[in-house]
Amino acid sequence: MAARVRAVELPYSPSPPSPTSRRRRRRHPGPWTLSPPYPFRVASARKPWQLVKEKPKTICRASEIQCSEQPWRIEPLRRGTVSPRLPVPDHIPLPPYAGTDRLPDVNPDRQLHDSESISRMRAACELAARVLQHAGTLVKPSVTTDEIDRAVHQMIIDAGAYPSPLGYGGFPKSVCTSVNECICHGIPDSRPLQNGDIINIDVTVYLNGYHGDTSRTYLCGEVDESAMQLVKVTEECMLRGISACKHGASFRTIGQKISEYVDEYGYGIDPFVGHGVGKIFHSEPIIWHTYDYEPGYMVAGQTFTVEPTLSMGGTQCTLWDDGWTAVTVDGSLNAQFEHTVLVTGDGAEILTALAPVRSSPSGEQYM
Repeated sequence: MAARVRAVELPYSPSPPSPTSRRRRRRHPGPWTLSPPYPFRVASARKPWQLVKEKPKTICRASEIQCSEQPWRIEPLRRGTVSPRLPVPDHIPLPPYAGTDRLPDVNPDRQLHDSESISRMRAACELAARVLQHAGTLVKPSVTTDEIDRAVHQMIIDAGAYPSPLGYGGFPKSVCTSVNECICHGIPDSRPLQNGDIINIDVTVYLNGYHGDTSRTYLCGEVDESAMQLVKVTEECMLRGISACKHGASFRTIGQKISEYVDEYGYGIDPFVGHGVGKIFHSEPIIWHTYDYEPGYMVAGQTFTVEPTLSMGGTQCTLWDDGWTAVTVDGSLNAQFEHTVLVTGDGAEILTALAPVRSSPSGEQYM
């Protein structure tokens, strides 16, 4: 679950762009170009994508998609009915924020782990990965996001864990479901998924005092090739960002790796960030997915999320009046992927992979 902060809300300003990054920054406007209202997170519900067939493309830039002779005709996402919060059994340990709707501040401490806490992080992240995998099997036309929420909630509490989003800052559900133009923090509701939708499912569990956080974007039914490309590129961006992680590496290299790859396709990088995660749901470091941001260097034993969101159009976004659902102003399609990673001496371990995966700075991944 992305930290409920945007760039404009952080206590420091981004460093000035280097000469090599100015051109790219115009292409990928950062949060300093956002116009009011300034969003935190957004949920959404809308009618199906109505797709007009266009010539098959294997690789195309976002501008080519938008300027094609037969562009997508998209109806805005419409919200459905949000059902009451689901109960959590009394025997399940609660995170500190449970029972209050106050949004916790992002903790300024960077979380470091010893062998025992790493073991607990692995357990929480492994459960989150299994829950997400199960949720993905439910993505079909006519299934509601509320049904997905119920299944996620049940699987988490059956494992003796707490669904971290539930009650966090007043969030009313156990999982985030962000459909089509919803960037993140979509609230599950009664809207059925439609053929051609894409949906990000963001799962976080609190198990034995530690949070495991992961998400991915799923295709619902028959999805246009251009949407499939957006989803594929977004996942690759996440993996490239993770490949930059190792002890002593600058946090800035994560955003640089992602931005360089996005440049090849012309997508926008949305102004939402990753975060430290562990005993605390959201903490420093803030993980940027664009150029020239977070100061400092990674340290072996740190855990944080890498979770880029890419837009097929503009990156300006607005917040629904539910206080969470963040959607693009221009209605453009969005995709997001997220893993929790553990920094190691020679790379990073992806804790939310179903099988343990290590990533090296060369970009290689191995079991």
